[in-house]
Amino acid sequence: MNDISALIPSLVTGMLLGVIFFGGLWWTVRKGLSSIQPATWFIGSLLLRTSMTLGGFYLVSNGQWERLLACLLGFTIVRPIVTQLTRLPKNSPGLEQRESHAP
Repeated sequence: MNDISALIPSLVTGMLLGVIFFGGLWWTVRKGLSSIQPATWFIGSLLLRTSMTLGGFYLVSNGQWERLLACLLGFTIVRPIVTQLTRLPKNSPGLEQRESHAP
């Protein structure tokens, strides 16, 4: 498996897993903050996102460390992209106002 082009599907799959994981985290935080039982949202989401991600890594790797490494690279590449896309605009009311009420 020395051919780099054979690792592209693993890289793309890792990126998809990253979008699911970090996008799901963003969605969970938004839902959890307005929920009556936020712990249920956070724990349930953590278990679901982690199991999906680890299962995806396992299936993609198929026992080959090169494919696992490419998948992890794709997963890591997506994190700052999703963080940038889900950031609140500076002039919108958000968490900053809620944090200012703490002593």
